[in-house]
Amino acid sequence: MIEPDDRQDRRNLAETLRDLRKAAGLSGERLAARVAMSQSKISRIESGRVLPSVADVERMLRGLESVSSDVAERVLSLARVANVEHASWRSVARSGMWRKQVEIKALTESSAEVRHFLPIVPSGLLQTPEYARYALTPVIEGNPARDVDRAVRARLDSQDALNDTSRRFHFLLTEQAVRLKRAPSPVMAGQLRHMVEVAERSNVEFAVLPGSVQVGASPLNVFVAYDDRLVIVELFSGEVALRDYRDVSYHLRVFEYFRRRAVIGEDARGILESVADDFMRVRD
Repeated sequence: MIEPDDRQDRRNLAETLRDLRKAAGLSGERLAARVAMSQSKISRIESGRVLPSVADVERMLRGLESVSSDVAERVLSLARVANVEHASWRSVARSGMWRKQVEIKALTESSAEVRHFLPIVPSGLLQTPEYARYALTPVIEGNPARDVDRAVRARLDSQDALNDTSRRFHFLLTEQAVRLKRAPSPVMAGQLRHMVEVAERSNVEFAVLPGSVQVGASPLNVFVAYDDRLVIVELFSGEVALRDYRDVSYHLRVFEYFRRRAVIGEDARGILESVADDFMRVRD
C-alpha cells in the first residue's frame, strides 16, 4: 500500500489559501483583522509551517468574502484531507517504537482531559512492566521488529502524566478487553490489580462495559481523544490522527454512548477484581 503524502496535502492547502488571499486583493494583515487571527498565524498557515484546523479554514474563507461556494467546498475538502494523518507501524518502527511512547507522553501532558476508548486492550498508561512487555513484543509475521526493552521503559515513563491531579483521565474498557488473555495468568492478575489501584486515583474515571449489556453500536477501534482537538485511532496497520472538529466531535459522542452503558467507580473495580480472581484460579 502506498501511504498518503501528508506533507503534500498540507502544502497544497497552504498554497491554495495564499493564492485565494492574493486574488482577493487582501494583505495578510487585513485578512487577520477580518477573521480575528494574528497576522503571524496567517503567515505560518500560508507558508505551511502550521496546519490550520478545518474551523480555521472556514474562518479564513468567510473573511475572503469573494470565494464562491464551489471553491470554498473544494478548499474545505483539502483542509479535511490535510487534517487526517496516517502513520503505519512500519514507519513508526523505523524511527523507533520508543519514540512513539515519548510522543504519547507529550500529547498527554499538553491536554487537560484525555479519554481512552479501549474495546480490546488496556491503555499503555495502565500497563504493568510485565504486561507491557507482552503487549509490545511482535508475534505476527509482518509486525515490524522493535527495541522492546526501550519501548517498555518509554511506556512506563509516560505513566508519570497520571500524577498530575490537574489533568483528568477517562478510561473506558469493554469486559472483553479486561478478560482477553495477552499474557500468562499471574501477569494478567497483576495487571488487573494494578488497574484497580489506578482506578482509585482522584483524577481518574474508570469505566467497564459489561458483556451482558446490550449495545446498538459496535466498539470497533481503540482511540484516544485529547481534549476536543485531536483523536488518535489505532488500526492493525498503524494509526490515524483526526483533527477535523466534526471527526473529533463524533468520536466524543461514541465515547459518551458507551460510557452511559458502562459501570463506573466501585462497580468497575469490582469487575476487575473478579476477573483477577478468575486468572489466579487458572493454571497455565
